[in-house]
Amino acid sequence: MEPLVTERRVRRIRHELKLRSLHVLRVEHPHPSLARVVLGGEDLADFVSLSFDDHVKLFVPDGAGGEARRDYTPQAFDAARRELTIEFALHGDGPATRWARQAAPGQTLRVGGPRGSMIIDTDLDWHLLAGDACALPAIRRRLAELPASARVQVLALADDAHELALPTSAARMTVQAFHNADAWLAALAQAVPAHGEGHVWCAGEASLMTRARQSLQAAGVATGAMRVAAYWQRGQSNDQAPQA
Repeated sequence: MEPLVTERRVRRIRHELKLRSLHVLRVEHPHPSLARVVLGGEDLADFVSLSFDDHVKLFVPDGAGGEARRDYTPQAFDAARRELTIEFALHGDGPATRWARQAAPGQTLRVGGPRGSMIIDTDLDWHLLAGDACALPAIRRRLAELPASARVQVLALADDAHELALPTSAARMTVQAFHNADAWLAALAQAVPAHGEGHVWCAGEASLMTRARQSLQAAGVATGAMRVAAYWQRGQSNDQAPQA
């Protein structure tokens, strides 16, 4: 097995950290367990998001008179219209999830970042994208950005098939959906191609991501060829929380 990505194929870029005050333009519900919130405002004039793996910090009410900070994926950004789209998986009862359930046009939301971008070349031999429902916004963005010639595998751990809603721009894309974490984990290492230069991107619940990293390492995936991120932790009301 030789799934190796050299340093030149994965680049990290730092951005000037800025706090923006945005307002809700519209809220869409593609299905009951997903809220797609579109934010706008002049503060987006110099907004930059260069990677599907980026995350911005949202400042939302914590329910006790204070403020909670939660990290979310910029699912889409339209520079011309100055519109930033954030997707919320409506699971659990964390502060950001509660805010998303009641979000309505005209409301104000403070957004910080992104602090930086990890750019993974799109012309690799293969791409493996995996994760639970909280990883799907980033996966959807990555699929939309990849060229039609890309060879892509998606392994999604999702309770509801409607949560997937994956774009189909990639001509060579295969998708597997799992309802069981152990089955998803077993399939992950098996899905890594034996040859070619590629990259594994994986995100989800913290303890599962620890097991995923161990499984990929045991399968011979080099550290530089994978990104495994804990987006949330079971037992804590922390919504989605990507870790740098």
